[in-house]
Amino acid sequence: MNRTESFAGEALQVVRGSRSGVAIAVAIHSTARGPAIGGCRIKAYPSWRDGADDALRLSAAMTTKCALAGLPYGGGKTVAALPAEGMDPARRPDLIADIAEAIAALGGRYRTGPDIGSTSEDMAEIHRLAHGWAFCRPESQGGSGTSSVATARGVLAALEAGVAPGSVDGLRIGVLGFGSVGRLICEALIERGAKVVVTDVDEGLRPVAERHGAAWTTADLVREQLDVLVPAATGGLLTVESAAACGASLIVGPANNQIAAEEVATVLRDRGVTWIPDVVASAGGIIHAVGREELGMDEAAVNAKIDAIGDTTNSVLALAREREWTTVRAARELAALA
Repeated sequence: MNRTESFAGEALQVVRGSRSGVAIAVAIHSTARGPAIGGCRIKAYPSWRDGADDALRLSAAMTTKCALAGLPYGGGKTVAALPAEGMDPARRPDLIADIAEAIAALGGRYRTGPDIGSTSEDMAEIHRLAHGWAFCRPESQGGSGTSSVATARGVLAALEAGVAPGSVDGLRIGVLGFGSVGRLICEALIERGAKVVVTDVDEGLRPVAERHGAAWTTADLVREQLDVLVPAATGGLLTVESAAACGASLIVGPANNQIAAEEVATVLRDRGVTWIPDVVASAGGIIHAVGREELGMDEAAVNAKIDAIGDTTNSVLALAREREWTTVRAARELAALA
């Protein structure tokens, strides 16, 4: 398999890695503002077509995210579609080399960063093999390091903008996913006086969450009565059915592609649930990575740009209220004007 297909963007390249045998899809949604950027996702899919579809969806979201964040980039995405049984860890270097080769073949139109299944160390290798077209390398290797702190900072800026009058003190907040970003968000919310309840598929994280002062639950947090729900795991959490039963007043979090279909946003709006789209809330990581590694910004300037996610959130919510639109439509309209 080695072909480029057209879609509602600029290009979709799908190759079979010559070393690993894994199908690798690289989607470029737009380069109108500058090179396309987007993370490198390595996970199992039912088929390579499912992986390619995911790359297409995520690349389109990245175009909106970059525009709303005021970054001179367009949207792209890499997806390495592993078989259901996964891959022998010994073959991982082959896969990373194949991914780098696929990115290099695009001639600089696309740069990547870490996502589900990939690491800063992987980015260092891709950076070495693909003409420097990767970011979030370890700081010891000249990169900006992990994006978790910056991502969490951006989510908190969006969350506080969405909460009236802006204070989380005393609010009951559910965090779905206690990974690196979810943990940082929990810590910050607890420090600010929120009552945080956490769930994660990894029960082994419970003692860590409780040591941080969070309550652990195995209940479905989407249906719990909450002031705020923070989706911090994988996407597709909000379906029409779950949105109809959602017990939160506000939903905001770092997980990508939180809604399973466009109509979910309408269901949430009609029920009076405010959803801050992930393309707004989760931009902190990408702002930090490209700001430090490609745009020459210092830490203070980067943090100011991340904190401005709060202003962007206010603009999205105001436009949605004014036009009676869903927040995702408002976000896209603002992105088109950026």
